[in-house]
Amino acid sequence: MSQYDYDLFVIGGGSGGVRTARMAASFGARVAICEDMRLGGTCVMRGCVPKKLLVYGSHFHEDMEDAQAYGWDIDAKSAKLDWPSLIAKKDVELSRLEIVYRNLLLNAGVALIEGRGSLVDGHTVKVDGQEITAERIVIATGGWPTTPDVPGIEHVITSNEALDLKALPERMVIVGGGYIAVEFAGIFNACGVSVSEIIRAPNILRGFDEDVRDHLRQEMEKKGINILSDTVIESIEKIDSGYNVHLQGGDVLPTDLVMYATGRKPKTDGIGLENADIKLNDKAAIIVNEWFQTSNPSVYALGDVTDKVNLTPVALAEGMILAHTLFNDTPSVMDYENIPSAVFSQPPIGSVGLSEQDAAKRGEIDVYVSRFKPMKSTLSGRSDQSLMKLIVERASDKVIGLHVVGPDSAEIAQGFAVAMKAGATKAQFDTTIGIHPTAAEELVTMRQKRAEPV
Repeated sequence: MSQYDYDLFVIGGGSGGVRTARMAASFGARVAICEDMRLGGTCVMRGCVPKKLLVYGSHFHEDMEDAQAYGWDIDAKSAKLDWPSLIAKKDVELSRLEIVYRNLLLNAGVALIEGRGSLVDGHTVKVDGQEITAERIVIATGGWPTTPDVPGIEHVITSNEALDLKALPERMVIVGGGYIAVEFAGIFNACGVSVSEIIRAPNILRGFDEDVRDHLRQEMEKKGINILSDTVIESIEKIDSGYNVHLQGGDVLPTDLVMYATGRKPKTDGIGLENADIKLNDKAAIIVNEWFQTSNPSVYALGDVTDKVNLTPVALAEGMILAHTLFNDTPSVMDYENIPSAVFSQPPIGSVGLSEQDAAKRGEIDVYVSRFKPMKSTLSGRSDQSLMKLIVERASDKVIGLHVVGPDSAEIAQGFAVAMKAGATKAQFDTTIGIHPTAAEELVTMRQKRAEPV
């Protein structure tokens, strides 16, 4: 009989933690998991899922306007969004998903312990005063929004609160230029809010391909989002009519609501890592080896708490690999190459592989770029433009970067990610027959290389 209560104890009931727990249990391990918030974690409860529901909801005004151009007798100008109703319906769906996650665990035979877990040592977890032992422990506590030390920061909201607003403001300032900031700027702008986005850098989406960054910014500004570059906030002042955002240089921006989306940090505080001698890096992320093992050999970590590739499907894949390695005698390591990703901005972005800038550091490349009006916009008269871009390694002819900005870009990128994972070449792209008329066919019909910069 084992000297431990469980073979595996998982701290954190988000996507990565739940996947690890239920897969390990399916292989015969005795597993328990603890969570002090709602099951599902950031993605299901405070991120991807509710955010995309709001993206859908916010976009219907444009859809109704477009419907008029296609002959539908709709008075789009008089249409009004019932924001509280949208939030309520979103909450109903989240409650359904929480039940799904709970049932996944229970049906797999995982013991669910509701409460905050912290390490006592490398084999012991304390949950609300109860000490539980396990041969191995997995930390999957995820990440959490951070805000800087700015006077008046107590008045702001983060993405957590933005998903639960009781009413829409007339004016809103969103601080930050990352994917969370541009996604919420798109949501609130499409819902009729006057949005200003403030960024310290010259452009949005640092780390993304430069053409993608420029193109999305142009499209966002067409929709009326006011993007203020190279701008620093000195303080936030509460006034009777809302807030005054004081900018470096003396300008003041009045608004009804301020949202900060300036970053997230691994959720490593207060979980007893010091008791098990778990080492962190300079960003407070747990350091792990290729097997997800921490500096304590009986403790593992995965997902956003390790700050590797902070995407839900990555945490799911890591959890699957760890469970197979530990309990199914099939050890393997995670492949972080060619991970597809999406930004649900308006218009959305789908990307796989390297940006042009990163690809150029590896060797000679060829670049193919196409910009065109989406077919749906031809009758509606919108000035929207889509962007498609391929980056090809010249020596091997492999497609090493694919970037799409425009309708259905995430769906397009997901399909092409399979080809890129298999090592597809530009020649193979070229010999693939396109589906006409679609936007995606552009990616298999681009023949003209972009001229190299002088």
